[in-house]
Amino acid sequence: MTEAIMSQLCLYYIPEPETDRWIKGDRFLRPMVRRIIRGKQKPGGINKVFINLCKGLDLLNVSYTVNLPFYKLKSTDQVGILGRGKTCLHGYNNKNSIVAGIGLMTHPSEWPDLCEQYPVVKYLQHSEWANNIYKPYFGNRCELWPVGIDTQYWKPKNNPIFYDVLIYNKIMWNYADTEESLLKPIRSYLTKAGLKYTEIRYGNYSSEVYRQVIHQSKSLIFLCEHESQGIAYNEALSTGIPILAWDQGWCLDPNRLKWGQPDIPATSVPFFDERCGMKFKNLYEFSVKFNDFWEKVKLASFAPRDYILENLTLEKCAKRYIDIINEVNL
Repeated sequence: MTEAIMSQLCLYYIPEPETDRWIKGDRFLRPMVRRIIRGKQKPGGINKVFINLCKGLDLLNVSYTVNLPFYKLKSTDQVGILGRGKTCLHGYNNKNSIVAGIGLMTHPSEWPDLCEQYPVVKYLQHSEWANNIYKPYFGNRCELWPVGIDTQYWKPKNNPIFYDVLIYNKIMWNYADTEESLLKPIRSYLTKAGLKYTEIRYGNYSSEVYRQVIHQSKSLIFLCEHESQGIAYNEALSTGIPILAWDQGWCLDPNRLKWGQPDIPATSVPFFDERCGMKFKNLYEFSVKFNDFWEKVKLASFAPRDYILENLTLEKCAKRYIDIINEVNL
C-alpha cells in the first residue's frame, strides 16, 4: 500500500539583501553601524505582517515551516511568499502554486510578469484601493487579505490619562509644506482649545513606547496621506482609543507619476467605521469636525475595539489566509 504524502504549509519571508553602496563589502558593515547608532532594529511593515500572520496561525494550531529551502518542497506542499523584491523568488523552480504578497513590490509595474515567471495564482493586498492598482496587471489573481492585530497585546488599560490627544505623525511626502499647512495649525488649535496633547512620529518609537503613550491618551489624531492597511492605527483602535483621521482621498506618492498613474484614489483608514471615530479631508474640515469628535470622546460614544474584534483579530485573518491557500490548492 502506497503511503500518503502529507502536505505542509510553507511560508517564506525573504527581505531584499543588503548590497554594497559606497565601497566593496560595506553591505556587511552598514547593518552593524545602524545597530550601534539606532539600537535594535524595529520590525518594518512587511515584517510585522509576517509576524502577525504567524501569531494567528499559532493561535489556530496550524503547523507551518518558515523559509524551507525551495529544493526541499514536496509537490503537495502549500506555498505562501511575503518579501521584498525579486530576490525573494530566486531559485524557485517548483510547480507548487504560490500565494504571493503582500509586499513583493511597491507597484505592479516593477514586476509585471511575476505571474508568468512563477506559478503565482493569488497576489494579496490588504485593502480595496491598493488591490485596484494591481488588478490591471494580475487580473483575477488579486485577492484581499488584511493581517490580524494582536488584540491581547493591544488592549485597553485603566491607566492614568495624561493627554487628551495623541498626534500620530506619519506624514510621508512634502513634509515641510504639510507640516506648515496642516500639522502646525492642528497643534495650535489643540493648544487654544486648552487640550493637552503629545506627538509621536512614525519610525521613531518602539511598540512598547507606542502602547504606553496610547494608554495615557483619550484620543488620537492620525496624520498619514494613505495606508494599504495601517497597522499602527489598527493597534490604537484595538486599545479602545478613537481616532480623528486625516483622509484626503488620493495617493500622493510622487512615484505615481513614474508609474503612469497620476490620479489614484486612496484612503488613510481603509479599515474604519463610525465606531472607530471620524475623518476629515483638510484643515477646514478638521476645525468643523473636531468639537463633535471631542464631545463624543468625552461621552465614550465610540467603540473602536469592537470593530477590531469583529474584523481584524489574529485568528480571523489567519483563518482567511488559510482559506485562500486551500482554495488555490483544491
